[in-house]
Amino acid sequence: MPRRPAGHIRGRAAVLASLTATALVTAGQPAGAAPADPMNRAFLKAAETYGVPRDLLAAVGYGETHLDGHAGLPSQDNGYGVMHLVSNPVNHSLEKAAALTGKSAADLRTDTAANILGGAAVLRNHADALGLDGAERADIDAWYPAVARYSEAEGAVAALYADTVYTFLAQGLRATVAGGERVSVTSRPVSPEKGPLAKADVTAQSPDYPPALWVAADSANFATGRTATVDKVVIHVTQGSYAGTISWFQDAVSKVSSHYVVRSSDGQITQMVRDKDTAYHAKSANASSLGIEHEGFIDNPSWFTDPMYRSSAALTKYLCDRYGIAKDRSHIIGHSEAPGNDHTDPGVHWNWSYYMQLVGGSGSSGADGLSFAAYTTQKPGSTGTQVKAVQTLLNQQGYEAGAEDSVFGTATKGAVQAFQTARGLTADGTVGRRTWTALLSAGTAPALTQGSSGEAVKRLQRALTAALGRTVTADGAFGTLTDKAVRDYRSIRALGADGSVGPETWEALQSGR
Repeated sequence: MPRRPAGHIRGRAAVLASLTATALVTAGQPAGAAPADPMNRAFLKAAETYGVPRDLLAAVGYGETHLDGHAGLPSQDNGYGVMHLVSNPVNHSLEKAAALTGKSAADLRTDTAANILGGAAVLRNHADALGLDGAERADIDAWYPAVARYSEAEGAVAALYADTVYTFLAQGLRATVAGGERVSVTSRPVSPEKGPLAKADVTAQSPDYPPALWVAADSANFATGRTATVDKVVIHVTQGSYAGTISWFQDAVSKVSSHYVVRSSDGQITQMVRDKDTAYHAKSANASSLGIEHEGFIDNPSWFTDPMYRSSAALTKYLCDRYGIAKDRSHIIGHSEAPGNDHTDPGVHWNWSYYMQLVGGSGSSGADGLSFAAYTTQKPGSTGTQVKAVQTLLNQQGYEAGAEDSVFGTATKGAVQAFQTARGLTADGTVGRRTWTALLSAGTAPALTQGSSGEAVKRLQRALTAALGRTVTADGAFGTLTDKAVRDYRSIRALGADGSVGPETWEALQSGR
């Protein structure tokens, strides 16, 4: 790394000392005193122990996790804690932190102070490997290549990661963390010394969506071409950072990808898989869908910013218009709603009503509010359009679910249990596959065959979607796809493999089979 004049370094060091003191005062602490709050104290101690600028350390942590340790649970690429110490086949920062600090891997995963200390140790190790001396380490701009190495990415993605950290330093940040503690970084002028990474900016444009950047996923993480017509958009949350997710999708070991990734802070979009190809993002829905990942964690709503919503919605609108996808909640779905998936993203903090308003489509699954591409498990504490559908169905059938307010409360649980008891189902108050099937099929039992139409067909189609775990479009027309679904259902239930719907088919559906 090129050496800079000593006067410049001393000047930058003086500015850094002044800004650090300002940050402590802003957090309500006298300059020179250790902060009483545990995370502030941990950042200060780690910075002093390893000679890493405190604000740089906090900005790295904020960029990784918004300073949320997620109770020791791992990210998508098996990273832990506020500083996102990773343990996977290509990134061993957790193990490196353990060797450098003497802390156990268990402590580094679950103890916030230990995790922050580990992050500082890894950063310092990168700085030492780059040859930064004491004077340079006092210059926050000199740390740029070490921050880039912390990402364990290469080239343009490493630069993207470091640029994000220095953006937080330039803009400042103020975060409220567990226990109500505030962690602040004051804004300051930055002029990072990028070295060879100065030429590594991501400049390639998306071949399918002009406003987006292009960084290709590893060829092991997607399939060339499609085996089905694209008819839906699947919304995901990364469970990790923007640059970290892009890097993970570039790694052949991950075996996952999505078509697009959206950044939280400003809505920047990077495309990683061509629309014409099949990304590995939603199991059974891969062949017929386009996947959009959103930077963040499902349990922390601070990631879901207005710039992210607006940027993502503009992308979704573009894709729907380009590929003839209906702008409704049957065709713009969450990962959790894709048939055969066990994921929970985008989670309860994702604002579907606002998002669909921005897309310019219907915020419901259809005009009836009962038809969905998939029916996911609903239980006490759940919220959203599918809870409202449960409440509507129960009230229609004489089970007092209370107000149809989209909140699964005590009244809804009691009504579910009463319905389950009446149908001979386990009365646990949870609406899973069997209860959904029984709820959706309840009513009259008319004979239906291919060519039939009307509300009874729509009721059948909804029930088959729940029972089979795959989408049977609820359009009220008994066509070839509905006929196939009926045959599959009857065959699985040992009712015979013909496509007719009579009393025995309705009886099986209404009992939740």
